[in-house]
Amino acid sequence: MTREKEIVRITLWGSVVNVALTILKFAAGIIGCSAAMIADAVHSLSDLLTDFVVLLFVKISSRPADSDHPYGHGKYETLATSIVAIALLAAGGVLAAEGIEKIMSVMHGEPLTVPGRIALWAALISIAAKEIIYQLTVRVARRVDSSALEANAWHHRTDALSSIATAIGIGGALLFGGAWAVLDPIAAVLVSIFIIIAACKLLHEAIQDLLEKRLPESVEQQIREIVATDSDMSQMHKLRTRRVGNIYSIEMHVRMRGDISLREAHRHSAIIEQKLRERFGENTMVTIHLEPLKEPCCE
Repeated sequence: MTREKEIVRITLWGSVVNVALTILKFAAGIIGCSAAMIADAVHSLSDLLTDFVVLLFVKISSRPADSDHPYGHGKYETLATSIVAIALLAAGGVLAAEGIEKIMSVMHGEPLTVPGRIALWAALISIAAKEIIYQLTVRVARRVDSSALEANAWHHRTDALSSIATAIGIGGALLFGGAWAVLDPIAAVLVSIFIIIAACKLLHEAIQDLLEKRLPESVEQQIREIVATDSDMSQMHKLRTRRVGNIYSIEMHVRMRGDISLREAHRHSAIIEQKLRERFGENTMVTIHLEPLKEPCCE
């Protein structure tokens, strides 16, 4: 199965789960008079919307390089990650505002309705379903190295976390009675904090990729070690690395003896390129600039 098909399949499964949970949560929140459950339903709805974003942008990012995009369309996947993160951030902000408003109402003496048991059952079902789909999605994301899919997996995970907070809030209100109904909006605010933290982390990583941040030092060290396997290549310098979607782009300068033929120098370069692609993926973009070793008099 191709990378694109794997991403589409697991995202569609997530969409099915999100549709079912959105309907269940809205119904349970309205029938059970639970602000936390309605907030949780909004989160599931945002999950569903970001599923469509991932499907659209991953399709675009899978297109091959063309005359207008010689480095391919991988940045569209990073853009999808940014959109998912912004959607998470907006959802978290709305939930926090609504929860704080209800808490302030309680502080001013306005009573809150104790949530019904149906809301608690909906939260427990959501916890199980969303944790399962998170585990399945994140495994595929890491196997195919998709930042957008991993961002969407975390969207599933934050929904599971929000349902845990919701279950605690609703359960506390049911257990201790009307005086503790404020636990429901408090749970909604806690949910929003989880969402905002996850969103900020994802957005930061996406922005770093869009700004062409270098690859991690551990990856660059592996590149140096691969180049060092060729004893005729030395003094690697001007190493430049970046991500283009899920593809690595590697540029470097290396020195070789000036008395070898162009054909031989190209053979050495091609071997290193092949080793790098074997290590980091066949689509890895490698540019090696060869320079002659400096003469002793010129040192």
